[in-house]
Amino acid sequence: MDEKKQIPLRLSKALYTEVSKWAEDDFRSVNGQIEYLLTECVKRRKGNPLDKDDDEG
Repeated sequence: MDEKKQIPLRLSKALYTEVSKWAEDDFRSVNGQIEYLLTECVKRRKGNPLDKDDDEG
């Protein structure tokens, strides 16, 4: 199982609100949504998928 790294993250209230609404629409936590979005961005940038052992939410 992959060990996860914890990082502090500061978001504007407006961005947090939008991500929170999006997460709710996708049945994820805000943290899960941010991780999902970052994973998708890295996949697109690298052109290859990352291994993901757990579910996305």
